[in-house]
Amino acid sequence: MSAGRAGEPEPLLDASPDDAPDDAPGRPPARRATGPRRSREQRTSDSRLRILDAAVACLVESGYAGTTTLTIQARAGVSRGRLLHHFPSKETLLVAAAQHLAATRFASDGLAAAVLPAVSADPEARIDRVVDEMWSTFRQPYFWASVELWTAARTDPALATALLPAERRLGAAIRQTLDAVFEHYLDSPNYPMVREMLLTSMRGVAMTYGFDPRDHATDPHVAQWKQLTKALLL
Repeated sequence: MSAGRAGEPEPLLDASPDDAPDDAPGRPPARRATGPRRSREQRTSDSRLRILDAAVACLVESGYAGTTTLTIQARAGVSRGRLLHHFPSKETLLVAAAQHLAATRFASDGLAAAVLPAVSADPEARIDRVVDEMWSTFRQPYFWASVELWTAARTDPALATALLPAERRLGAAIRQTLDAVFEHYLDSPNYPMVREMLLTSMRGVAMTYGFDPRDHATDPHVAQWKQLTKALLL
């Protein structure tokens, strides 16, 4: 992709409208629905989700530098016009993809959906489970997609501009979820420090797995996080 001027979003290649169907020549054939005909809104929503999923997969597999709108388009099986309709620039597309996956997976597979021991029954066991569930989110594809964007944003002003507000919204949602599972300790003067310690420490440790893969379950930091959290909150 050709680079735009510093600080400007990078436009998608071939920005002319393209109303060709998803199974136009040269593109992977789209699946034909066998049930009732879908509405225009459903087709629009489906194509947007396919684009977002394809963008995350490309980010995780090829990194930011190796991800182009052409590879995303091919993987999603959509037309150029449909891609442009949803996302006018590479930066907005990749940020939206990472944020979408993080928000949906965190809600459905992460801490928000975890079954936790009752505080009244076993407060230590609850904290242990919360730490384990938090740590598990840092091995998911959406974390590595975010890492790619964070790294690239350091030298890409357009990406940084698109990424910052989105990361702040996601961070607020994650902290809200943590506040809910730690609701019995919100009045503790140590709680804000514990919450930020867990988030920032887990993020830093997880990033080392990019070049030093290990078993997440036996990482020595896990026991330390549990011990510190219990010492500061119980």
